[in-house]
Amino acid sequence: MPKLVFIEANGAEHVVEAQADLSAMEVAVRFNINGIDGDCGGQAACATCHVFVDRPWMERVGKPSEHEVQMLELAEGAADNSRLACQVIVTPELDGLVLHMPAAQF
Repeated sequence: MPKLVFIEANGAEHVVEAQADLSAMEVAVRFNINGIDGDCGGQAACATCHVFVDRPWMERVGKPSEHEVQMLELAEGAADNSRLACQVIVTPELDGLVLHMPAAQF
């Protein structure tokens, strides 16, 4: 199983084993990761699962869709490495993926 690393704004780190084909948001919710709510249930209709992808992972994670970009425009502090965790699908290639949660989500 791929491992994901979620890092809270205060530096607290959570390493979890993720089932492939789930979204990073679903994984975070299953493991009660602080700072990831997923209020819309993974429909990319809110920004409560906003994360910053660790820069070395940007290419592997891929670019957001146009709809996701529009939702990210509503997220406080969005940056060029912002993604909605509900749109990041876990694959074996993402083993070790590091995601940072914005301070605004705590």
